[in-house]
Amino acid sequence: MNLTRLSVTLATLLAGSALASPPHTPVPGGIALIDLCSDRQPAPSAQWGEQPLAVVRDKGRWIALLGIPLDTLPGELEIRSFFGSTASDHSVTIRPHNYPEQRLTIKDQRKVDPDPDDLARIAREKAHTETIKAKFSKDRPDTVLHAPADGRLSSRFGLRRIFNGQPRNPHNGLDFAAPTGAPVRAPAAGTVLDTGEYFFNGNTVFIDHGQGLISAYMHLSRIDVREGQRLARGDRIGAVGATGRSTGPHLHWTVILNNTAVNPELLLKRP
Repeated sequence: MNLTRLSVTLATLLAGSALASPPHTPVPGGIALIDLCSDRQPAPSAQWGEQPLAVVRDKGRWIALLGIPLDTLPGELEIRSFFGSTASDHSVTIRPHNYPEQRLTIKDQRKVDPDPDDLARIAREKAHTETIKAKFSKDRPDTVLHAPADGRLSSRFGLRRIFNGQPRNPHNGLDFAAPTGAPVRAPAAGTVLDTGEYFFNGNTVFIDHGQGLISAYMHLSRIDVREGQRLARGDRIGAVGATGRSTGPHLHWTVILNNTAVNPELLLKRP
């Protein structure tokens, strides 16, 4: 085994925002970039524990992308890359990051304190969506995403949320303020993994962009795609709504990388 300890160089960090890869952001909810080798070689693979990671080509290098869970504590994370019969270990230092708090009032108290039947439904839906988020297809993803809806960002990623005075899970996506019926479009090419109506998320679409990069669109008033449908960037997938647990019409957009919700703003196309 070839054991290395990798530090991402300052040049790689600064170049991230100008190239196809997202910026190197080794914080909870962020994305770490791990330089694996020259792209003159065949693409290596990489994994974090048993979880495979996306590997993309950028500035003449093969780069692994590690989505970092929101509950990750500061410290070292280890990933392993494979090139032929050679394995290499790489270390990523996770920095602390504090997200602000958001307090919301939900009119439907069942969306805050579900009854027993609701809880059974929520458990079934959670098991289903965990299977969806764990999918890892072979297609190499486009990591430059376009905004899926027009409108201001009304709620950002990572907010510590309190519904009707009760703490709940942090906000795992971006909210776009837009009127009911406004179009929602695919931010990049992909395949529809799942569509459905969920207790908390309302009408929802999941899109597979390749190698564990998956996006989800929630609270839709209408779904215009079907499971298995291939999409190009900009194709309409539905319309903004207020279904599920919502304080009003908006699009909630979640981006999953290696089965981990990450800040979608890191992948948004920059001017």
